[in-house]
Amino acid sequence: MNDSTATSAAPAITADRLNQAIGIVQRMREEIRSAVIGQQAVVDQVLACCLAGGHVLIEGVPGLGKTLLVKALAKTFAGDFSRIQFTPDLMPADVMGHAVYDMKSQSFSVRRGPVFAHLLLADEINRAPAKTQSSLLEVMQERQVTIEGESHQLPPPFMVLATQNPLENEGTYPLPEAQLDRFLIKVRIDYPTVDEEEQMLRMVTRDRVGDGLEVSQVATLVKPETIVALQQLVARIRVDDAVAAYAVRLVRATRDWPGIAIGAGPRGCIALVRMARAMALTSGRDYVTPDDIKAAALPVLRHRIAVSPESELDGLSSDELLLGLIEEVAAPRG
Repeated sequence: MNDSTATSAAPAITADRLNQAIGIVQRMREEIRSAVIGQQAVVDQVLACCLAGGHVLIEGVPGLGKTLLVKALAKTFAGDFSRIQFTPDLMPADVMGHAVYDMKSQSFSVRRGPVFAHLLLADEINRAPAKTQSSLLEVMQERQVTIEGESHQLPPPFMVLATQNPLENEGTYPLPEAQLDRFLIKVRIDYPTVDEEEQMLRMVTRDRVGDGLEVSQVATLVKPETIVALQQLVARIRVDDAVAAYAVRLVRATRDWPGIAIGAGPRGCIALVRMARAMALTSGRDYVTPDDIKAAALPVLRHRIAVSPESELDGLSSDELLLGLIEEVAAPRG
């Protein structure tokens, strides 16, 4: 395979380094799964998104373990965790921080907001007004915050995990398209199965006071610097020219596919390859296959397309349209 999209100056991935990275990722996944009952696909996709250096938009009704998932991921690498509850009266300064005047020193100092963390959980982001939602744009794109004209870098790795209530819920607003595009993936978290819910019930009610799920049993495996090193390794996962061309064909097909009113932009191609690279590593490989592209297509593209009004009347969802598209667009062989 040609290493056409890897950085030419970057050193090759040695077998020892690859095996070490695969071992770390597998142990992180096991630790997260020890706290989060079920939701295996969601756990895998969020972990892969972290390795790809992206942000996640999670959609689902409250009470399905989204906060637990973020806490468990943060604990595996000793990351700082912060949570913001988005409400209709939340202001941008409540998220980013602001300057305060100190009477003793007669000078201004910066009071940093909750965004200064490795993992930021933006809970129910679509309950806040558009101005506050958009305040996250610079953070997500530039990994920095500007307060009173001064830029402040956020600690790497930095990742936003935003939860979104279904739009039919009362008091919710759609996110701006520009902000949606900043999320590498969108995952949907659903109700657990009967067995998973029974297991969760036993875990919470056994010798515990209260009804909270916790991450005390999750082991801390690495430091934040290791996650940054893993992200750099993912960026050098090999992508063959034919596989990259397949990713482009998939994204371009969304622009004139029946039932899709607005297709994905060029950032969709980039996101597809980034996510596929991370999924290749979590599968124990240093190269991307067409199946990695297919597996990444739904979480990467579902929030980057708009379903036409006619398709909505027919009851078709973005996932159903994309699944039909993936089946029809030819994938490279061998």
